[in-house]
Amino acid sequence: MKKIALKLFFQLAISLSIGILGYKWGLNFSQALSLSVFILSILGTLFFWDFRLSFAFLGTSLLLLTHTIDLENLIKFSSLEVILFLVGMMVLIGFLKEGGFFAWLVSIILRMRKLTATKFLISISIISALLACAVDEVTSIIFMVVAILEICDYFEVNPSPFVISSVLATNIGSSGTVLGNPIGILIATKSGLTFEDFIFKAFPLMLVSLAVTILIIRFWYHKPLEELDKKIKELGANEILVRLISVPPEKILKVALGIFGLTLCFISLHHRLEIILGLAPNTILLLVPLISSGLVMFWRWKKARAYIEKDVEWWTLLFFLMLFAQSGTLKYTGATDVFARRISALVGHNLIFLTGCLLWLSCFGSSILDNVVLVAAFIPVVQGFASLGFSLRPLWWALLFGACYGGNITLVGSTANIVALGLLEKEKEIRIKFLQWLGIGLIVGIVTTALAWYYLAIIYPKM
Repeated sequence: MKKIALKLFFQLAISLSIGILGYKWGLNFSQALSLSVFILSILGTLFFWDFRLSFAFLGTSLLLLTHTIDLENLIKFSSLEVILFLVGMMVLIGFLKEGGFFAWLVSIILRMRKLTATKFLISISIISALLACAVDEVTSIIFMVVAILEICDYFEVNPSPFVISSVLATNIGSSGTVLGNPIGILIATKSGLTFEDFIFKAFPLMLVSLAVTILIIRFWYHKPLEELDKKIKELGANEILVRLISVPPEKILKVALGIFGLTLCFISLHHRLEIILGLAPNTILLLVPLISSGLVMFWRWKKARAYIEKDVEWWTLLFFLMLFAQSGTLKYTGATDVFARRISALVGHNLIFLTGCLLWLSCFGSSILDNVVLVAAFIPVVQGFASLGFSLRPLWWALLFGACYGGNITLVGSTANIVALGLLEKEKEIRIKFLQWLGIGLIVGIVTTALAWYYLAIIYPKM
């Protein structure tokens, strides 16, 4: 109880101190209050993870009670379109899980001839990255960890290196498309970036970063890979793997694949369809998951309620909604414009330097905070640079790559990390220590972020 009280005291003291410092730095009362409340919610995710929604509710209520923001603008800044997009995708992913999509996909790729430890590492890394691109990183890592544990059980090897490898690849892959991470759709809706922009700008860098990550992992875990090679030679691989993970495609799976394929097709063409139909930007992008999930619930009407109640992460979505509203309040009060002007004064009008600063700040910031929290904090600041004459596109990419790649640095850098390690501890009673992760995570995080820095500073301006 004393420990909880002490953490609560520090949380309140830090948020209040930052608000006071902001007031002395030039913020007015409303701006300082909005900053203090936002910091309170962020610290709630660090100190009281299970109560983060409580702090988000209380903080948002305080903003309304003090007239820091009105109800109309609170709803406007809550990014309801992003929440609805995520609801639709979660229902669709629940349907895919029911149809056995993920187990089927893993079985197709892992049934290879002349399996070796290196092939296994490359396979799980590529599958993890591409699954994260197609669905969300959390769903992807759950199914990957289950498959890895089964295979490592048969060969009687420690699954930890392979689970960590899968998580690192998942975080890299989540930057490749709009769908890989909630921050992708959040950035897309706030910046005007399309699915095509992600495919042509983010996906190629993701592939290069993934290849470099695999090389680093191959070197770092050479001893566990040598051990796996010995076990493969002793026990054989192909027959047992086929028996473990073979999943015949049934009717529901075929339908799920068809709906999912059409959903991805329309999402990829959303920008062109919006131009043809004369719709506002991102209208089709946000509508397609709702239409797909609506058809799924119409067809599987007996399980429609279960999709909504069990497959939609309402706890997380409500936290996002409150957090988006609070970050929007920073913009509404003008606090982020003040930050943008001060930062601009420090860096001058040097876009490359500013892009690098944002990239590395988001990288190391996401290693401590959940990357959605971090991006929600930075979005209104990035928007504030528009009035100062900066081109925002490289800044949006810096925010995306930094938040995704930096998530690999620590155990708590992303939700995928926490979920994977929780499964490992629950199923195998294996607990990975902070420093055990930090060794490989820091190298991968810094090297891939450096690649993104080179890309944004040298290659992107010439494109």
